[in-house]
Amino acid sequence: MEIEGQTYVGNVKEKEKAKKQYEKAVSTGQTAGLVKASGRKMEKFSVSVNIAPNSNVTFIMTHEEMLKRKLGQYEIVTRVKPKQLVQQFEIVADIYEPQGIAFLDAYGTFITNDLLPLVEKTVTDKKAHISFSPTLDQQRKCPGCDGTLIDGDFIIKYDVERTVTIGDVQIVNGYFVHFFAPSDLPRVPINVMFVIDRSGSMMGNKISQTREAMLTILDDLHEDDYFGIIVFDSTILEWKDSLTKATKENVIQAKTFVSRINPSGMTNINYALMESVKMLKKERQDRKQSERSVSMIILLTDGMPNVGESSVDKIQENVRNAIRGNMSLFCLGFGDDVEYSFLDVMARQNKGLARRIYEGSDATLQLQGFYKEVSTPLLSEVDLRYPDDLVNSLTTSHYKQLFNGSEIVVAGRLSDNSLDNFPVEVFAQAFEEDFSVKSQASAQDWDLLYPEQEYIFGDFTERLWAYLTIQDLLSKRETGTEEEKANATAQALEMSLRYNFVTPLTSMVVTKPETEKGPEDPLIADKLTEDERVKSQKYDHGSVPVHHNQRTYMSSSPIYYVDGDPHFIIEFPGREDALCFNIDDKPGTIFSLVRDPLGGVLVNGQTIGDKKVAPNGKMNTYFGRLGIVHQALGVRLEVTTQDITVSQDGKQAKFYWSDTASLKGANVDLEVTKDRSLTVTLRDSVRFLVILHKVWKQHPYHQDYLGFYTLDSHLLSPSVHGLLGQFYHGVQFEVRDLRPGEEPEKPDATMLVKGHELTVTRGWQRDFHSHIRKGDLVPCWFIHSNGNGLIDGNHTDYIMSGLFKTV
Repeated sequence: MEIEGQTYVGNVKEKEKAKKQYEKAVSTGQTAGLVKASGRKMEKFSVSVNIAPNSNVTFIMTHEEMLKRKLGQYEIVTRVKPKQLVQQFEIVADIYEPQGIAFLDAYGTFITNDLLPLVEKTVTDKKAHISFSPTLDQQRKCPGCDGTLIDGDFIIKYDVERTVTIGDVQIVNGYFVHFFAPSDLPRVPINVMFVIDRSGSMMGNKISQTREAMLTILDDLHEDDYFGIIVFDSTILEWKDSLTKATKENVIQAKTFVSRINPSGMTNINYALMESVKMLKKERQDRKQSERSVSMIILLTDGMPNVGESSVDKIQENVRNAIRGNMSLFCLGFGDDVEYSFLDVMARQNKGLARRIYEGSDATLQLQGFYKEVSTPLLSEVDLRYPDDLVNSLTTSHYKQLFNGSEIVVAGRLSDNSLDNFPVEVFAQAFEEDFSVKSQASAQDWDLLYPEQEYIFGDFTERLWAYLTIQDLLSKRETGTEEEKANATAQALEMSLRYNFVTPLTSMVVTKPETEKGPEDPLIADKLTEDERVKSQKYDHGSVPVHHNQRTYMSSSPIYYVDGDPHFIIEFPGREDALCFNIDDKPGTIFSLVRDPLGGVLVNGQTIGDKKVAPNGKMNTYFGRLGIVHQALGVRLEVTTQDITVSQDGKQAKFYWSDTASLKGANVDLEVTKDRSLTVTLRDSVRFLVILHKVWKQHPYHQDYLGFYTLDSHLLSPSVHGLLGQFYHGVQFEVRDLRPGEEPEKPDATMLVKGHELTVTRGWQRDFHSHIRKGDLVPCWFIHSNGNGLIDGNHTDYIMSGLFKTV
């Protein structure tokens, strides 16, 4: 962190110690930053910063990443979303590969034909240079406008020459790294069970994309493979009662079966997995397949088990006991709501891996890509061996299988720093015979090979060894016994601190010493685990970087809306901040949302409840009916989750959510987007957006509900009021005294607003007005007790006697 020409370097500390220092700085309004990583490991992170008033701060970050080879190539992805023109825009990449560069490609998802010549590539035998540097005018969407074309990913793909069967062994300063990816090996046949979730939550895009991907995957089966298909909801449906050879005729029959998969029912993951393991075991016992074939299960699900055995710990135990290391389990988690950590741990316990499939236009390609990664095993039971008397610390060196296009990486610490010749052996099972190679490796003098790149090659083998060791320890921390978990945690923490790695156990803090001006100004790097990341997406109040302290905000182009349980939000988009509160009352209650007696505008909303009380005893309420009136224009609308009725001057029209329709009149414009939204524009007055949230019809508790957003309210009179309307003309508040809350990820603070001193909690809400299906996460200060202290009076003051009543 550079401030006024002075550089402050970061230190890694234990997570809680760093967090306290961060909170101290935030509570006093000092410069602070927050880097959060998501995932079980350390590869994904986002950066937020907060700068003290009248400060000019430069943040500089260097990060190291081990590229993982997939489908025969390494991929470097740089997400580029400046959202504005950049005076000096430049992407530069230099690649140094001692084995030699086999191929290289560089492109951007946003690069047009006009920008294509700006991607410059220079490739020699062992080096490559890529650059992309558009001018301001070349960045523009159109001549003279401020919009930018730069919005997407810049991607570099390459691979190295692989002429040596043993792979590449690099020795530097007493540490070695072994990259093993042999080529030209015959493929091992597979016995694969596809286990596909067809529960009700898979309805829509998920099941259609799954069907489409499976049709392509079935075409990719080799004729010497055996396969089976189980689809499941609360029960299971087997395509056939045993695995079947992948002949053309059988593949055609399987495609017909897959094309008829339709979603319904609950989710019984345990039953489906137990049956698939049983079927694979029976095939082995009957010796129908080659002894050297590889058995695997590929599970695809979007949800949590909610019928049959529903304890994730028990399911993991059942599956581990059933498989007993005799096959691999690969888990695909579909969508944002899936409990990914459950699938991740279960896959790793059974010599497989998990992958999140993001719902979107390319979900089919994601599914196909994953299958291509794991469907071409070249070797099984791979052992990489090194002399025990020369290696005193080794990362994982036994792998259940090696797939075509992937790579195994092993690192170790040598007991003799002056070692010149280092024997390496690899043993494995190939398709027709055992695989065995031996070789000698020697230390390289990287300073001579790459004299200008000492910062890359100086201690990279040691740091890569430390990185892989910490990853192994983090895996033991999640899958071992209680004693193993405790030991692994202690070792991972010690190594993270020693090597300055940000992990689930550590955080990085940059501080300005207190001997200089004022107290410490830290920059903190705080890892968010996969579980915490999923919770922040699923729940109303999650963890959030807090930037606002002892400041006053006037509402400048804010967004006012109510969406959810019901949650009221006043959002300040330019500041990435919001105020939010909830109203808890019985279903059927009608609330005044907006009331402008001078302008004649009225909006009331009636709540609906869940179909029944959930097992936790909570009854959620949502808005299911809205009444909108403009008395001066003679317009009245009633909006429900089924239809929209508009009345004007004694005439009436009805629209259904199942249609896309519009109405343009002298006083009111309506735009209905099928099953999504209604835009209401009242002439010279106000514009509202109503969003329809559709819920799976067979959901045991929830039902369809409405969200209500104010898009333009500046023409309403100063007398406008209501649960939302009272904030239309600004709100002043001040936040101070940040402190730990009941949960570590949800800090509390003190808010001064409308003469009240309130305890508020930092959390998240979703704003659906731009992205109606998924919404955008919005950080907010949550006001407890039905908004008491923030809203005028009590929430009961806003209860109306009818949908179009003012009392």
